[in-house]
Amino acid sequence: MNQTLTKAGIVDYIYEKTDNNRAEIKDLVESVLDIMKTAIKKDHALLVSGFGKFEAYDKKARKGRNPQTSATITLPPRKVVVFRLSRKFRAEINPDE
Repeated sequence: MNQTLTKAGIVDYIYEKTDNNRAEIKDLVESVLDIMKTAIKKDHALLVSGFGKFEAYDKKARKGRNPQTSATITLPPRKVVVFRLSRKFRAEINPDE
């Protein structure tokens, strides 16, 4: 079974590799994540070379169906964030391709 890496796990990993205390590392990780969130909200894209690209785009309102009642509904417009792996990282994950 796969385990999910959490923000606390990232902090612990950095803590084991450096001389900084946990509070400093936690603040640093929070700052990096805040920068990433702000960039995605503001610019609609965030590129991390060798890792991938986060992109936000607007989805239009669309028709949907309530599966319990089969009633037709209109789903409101919303923002969606997608992540695309870089070619380099994809090659690392799938070496046989």
